[in-house]
This record gives sequence, C-alpha cells and structure tokens, in this order.
Amino acid sequence: MKKFIIILLLLSLIGGGGFIYLSPQFERNAPEINIAEMIDWNTHEPFMIGVKDDTALKSYELIISDGKTQVLLSQGIFPLGSQAQELGVVYPKGTLDVNAKHLKLKIVLRDASLWNFFQGNETIKIIDINIDKKKPDIELLSHSYSITQGGSALVVFGASDENIKSVYIDIGVKQFKAIPYKKEGYYAALVAWPFLEKDFKADIIAQDKAKNISKRTVPFYLKSKEYAVSWIKISDSFLDGKIAQLADNLEEGAMLNDKFDRFRFVNETMRIANEELIVQKTLSIDKQIVKKWDIKPFYPLKNGAKVASFGDTRHYYYNPETKEEVSLSHHMGIDLASIKNASIVTSNDAKVVYAGDDGIYGNMPALDHGMGLYTIYGHCSEIVVKNGDQLHAGETIATTGTSGLALGDHLHFGILIQGVEVRPEEWMDANWIKLNIEDIFKKADIR
Repeated sequence: MKKFIIILLLLSLIGGGGFIYLSPQFERNAPEINIAEMIDWNTHEPFMIGVKDDTALKSYELIISDGKTQVLLSQGIFPLGSQAQELGVVYPKGTLDVNAKHLKLKIVLRDASLWNFFQGNETIKIIDINIDKKKPDIELLSHSYSITQGGSALVVFGASDENIKSVYIDIGVKQFKAIPYKKEGYYAALVAWPFLEKDFKADIIAQDKAKNISKRTVPFYLKSKEYAVSWIKISDSFLDGKIAQLADNLEEGAMLNDKFDRFRFVNETMRIANEELIVQKTLSIDKQIVKKWDIKPFYPLKNGAKVASFGDTRHYYYNPETKEEVSLSHHMGIDLASIKNASIVTSNDAKVVYAGDDGIYGNMPALDHGMGLYTIYGHCSEIVVKNGDQLHAGETIATTGTSGLALGDHLHFGILIQGVEVRPEEWMDANWIKLNIEDIFKKADIR
C-alpha cells in the first residue's frame, strides 16, 4: 500500500510537471522589444517602442539616465490579453542634464505567463540614445526659373548634417526623391507640376536620423496653363468593335451587356489600372551618385506629326442632339503619326523597365533615362526590345500600330518624372532643355 501511494504521488508529480511544461499558461518565451540598440533623438518629439509576446503582455518599466540622474519615465500594466503594444517615450523636462549628449534607456518588459513561479518571463533591454537637436542645413544652388502647370523643372541643392537620413522635394500631393549629385552633401531632383493641380509649391525637405527637419521653398515663377477640352462623339461601330474587344479581355468587362457600361469600363476602370501600371514602372530612382547627366530632345518618330496633345480633357457623348456625357478621360501624352508600322527610336540612352501589353495603351515599352525621367510608347504593333535591355540613343524599340484603344496607326508618346505624367513638348524642345536642365547644372557649379 505504501509503495502504491509513493508511485501515485510520483505519477502525480510527473503529470503535474508535464502539465506545467506543456501548458500555454506556463510558456517560457520571453517577450520581444523592437527597437534598435542605438538611436538618435531630438527630445522634442516622442519616439515609440514596439513590444509583443506570444501569449500576453503583462507590465513594463521605462527608466532613463544621463549618467548622473536616473528617472522612471513610466510604468504600467497592459490591457488583459494584449499581445502587441507600442510604448511612447517622452523627454522628462526639468530632471535630466539639458546639455547631456548621450542617454541610456532601460526597458523592462514582462509577460503574463505563469512560468518563473508566476512572475512571468522578463526581457530587459538597454539602448543608447544620441541627443541631436540641430536641424540640417539646406543650400539652394540653382533651379529652373519657372515651371508650367503640367510641366517639369530641375533643382540642385546642398543638404548637410552628420546624421542625414532623407532629402526630397515636397509638392504636397507628391514627394520627389533627390539624387546625390557630384559629391557628398549635394543633390539634384527633377520635379513635376501635375497638370490637374491648379496650385503648386515645392519645398526642399532635409531630415536627419533624430527627426530634425529643415525646409526651404524653391522660388519658382509659376505659369498656369489652360488645356484643351474636346467633345467626342462615339459610334456604334466603335462601341461594338474596339471597345467590345478590349472589354472582353477581362472577366469583369466580358460580363457587361450594356454598350455604354462596357465603354465606361474600358475608358475609366481599365484606364485607371493601366495608368497605375505605368506609375509603378516609372516610380523608382537610382540613388547612386550622378557625376553628369546629359539629355537630348526626344524625337521618337521620324517625320511624326502631332495629332493629339497632352492634357486634353475628353468628354464622350453618343446622342448628338443632347450631347449628354457618357464618359470622361484625360489624355496623358501626345499622339504622333507618320506612316504605318513606322520605326520608333529612343533619342537617349535608356534601360527598358517594361515591354508588354498595357490594356488601352496596347503593346507598350517603358524606358528609364536616369534622374527619374521615363518615357512610354503606346499602341505599338511590335516591340523589339525586352525588359532589362540597355539601349543606346538611336536604337529602334518598336513600330507604330493600333494595339489597345487606338483606331488609327499612331504612337502615344508619354514622359513621366517619378510616376507623374508631364508635358512631352518641353522635353522635345532643345531650347527648353538648355534653359531648364543644362544651364541649371552649370549654374550649380559643384566642383
């Protein structure tokens, strides 16, 4: 009997130990603290610390020290069942040495596990903080004198800081990345004024790792521009032909029976998706330092005559008596026509970033010319380059055609700056390029 009781006790202990060992309530994974071991801080803005645990967080303590004085910043209990939270760190005014350049922050984090005699698992992390309250310096070296609504401009500037993190041009609706130019601390950026935006302002922004931010406005002379408005009648042959063909290429469009719904699907829904692809293919920018950037006027189609302009607002109607609008779109390039299946060439060295079908734009190559400048070529009958090809000026890239939403053989030629469509006419004008690109680089005179 005594042996039986001993065996029973041993089995109970083993069973209890096994339960504790395997039970989620007694999990042994320490909670995680997600923050770098060294950070820069301006002390003006709070910074956040990410914390998480497999099962549930329990409590925390934040203790900061300047080497002489230690301050308990905050402590607390997490809401029941919390697995992920963020802790805010606020500078304790009036307690630490205001001249201290370095601080240490101790983070103590516990979870709600019953392990460790019901105390839970604990993680302690100490991070070093460099105090940096100085904003970066910005020097505006040169810039295009003016910018036209829908057009482009160049800015060359300097931005200096020991811990510089990012520099860019902010126009409110878009940020244009700046490229290191000639030597450390100097940058160049092409910017664009989106043609549908009535107002424009460009600010150079420089931010360091401590989140100190400097801003300087580029004093462009602004030229507003009125773009053409067209009312275009759509016919049954157009709706039952090209539109039906394009709509049937996608399941959503093929399900539509009403001819006007099909047209709106192609001219609006499909167009948005196709233009989004163009934006995605033309957003990136090489951050390698640029020593020199030459660009020649674009002349993609020999003897090409312009048959449609950039920025046209197109209202489509069916009934000529009422002219009730069926759909609306904006023309984001220029159309050029010469002869059937004419050769299309690149006027500048480039890298092919896309070569394929893009819905209403048909067969379309997209080329990267550096500095965030891209060109696209729509409605091609044949593309003779492939994605990733490195091209030299003068090489043939495609032939004109009627692919996509095109009724006659022509080229849709578009130019973009970091995903923003701009007026191709500027980049086809040698004098504009001289005044707004070549002369601006020369004026900056970074040696």
